[in-house]
Amino acid sequence: MKKELDIFFTALMFFTRIPCPKWISHDPDYLRQSSKYFPLVGILVGSIGALVFYGATFVFPREIAVLLSMVATIYVTGAFHEDGFADVCDGFGGGWTKEKILFIMKDSRLGTYGVLGVTSVLAMKFFTLNQLPIPYIPLALVSGHALSRFIATTLIYTHPYVRETDDSKARPAAKGMTFGMLALSGLFGILPLLLWGDPWVFLTLLPAYLSKVFLGIKFKKWIGGQTGDCAGAVQQLSEVIFYLSLLVLWKFIW
Repeated sequence: MKKELDIFFTALMFFTRIPCPKWISHDPDYLRQSSKYFPLVGILVGSIGALVFYGATFVFPREIAVLLSMVATIYVTGAFHEDGFADVCDGFGGGWTKEKILFIMKDSRLGTYGVLGVTSVLAMKFFTLNQLPIPYIPLALVSGHALSRFIATTLIYTHPYVRETDDSKARPAAKGMTFGMLALSGLFGILPLLLWGDPWVFLTLLPAYLSKVFLGIKFKKWIGGQTGDCAGAVQQLSEVIFYLSLLVLWKFIW
């Protein structure tokens, strides 16, 4: 039990700014196994965003409350996944060989493709969430952050890690996913959907996963697999697709 707690806190420490106990080690094997807890971290991050949204609605209009919830989740995660999405946009937008793409993605500077990509995905989140009924937005945030992180772990499971150097901080977490780890990740990722109390919400799983398939095909074609940035890009895109899918359900079914 203590080992699993260490692994969870390792995931929390690596993917958020939330303070963790000082006794947590930096064992690379714990980081490798921590991927199974990514959606659980997502539940926590989404819950923080939901609480900020709920509290802000007592003071501000809906639009500002949504924006504050987004800012809160970005701050808590240190824009970890947004940075990965931007790097993928730059790499695949400006590179034409595997080596060039990986080099651009490793560059800390942000290019035109990255700016346009991350701006577009954040704008899409903002406007889509604003179209949902206010009572559903907190649950949408929790579900979106959890499910999208599960979708990202499926990329780690199906695509090999392709960076050959050991200087990537995300390397241990971006490889070595077992089926058992994937199953536990799926449990945490899908769990918030049960809170909706409506089986129709599970339809959102298909488009969310198809977004991963779409990016996965591109990753396989151009670089032969995935990196930590690729997993971050999948998380961001599948989160947006989940919110859009909720909007479709609300318009045509609910």
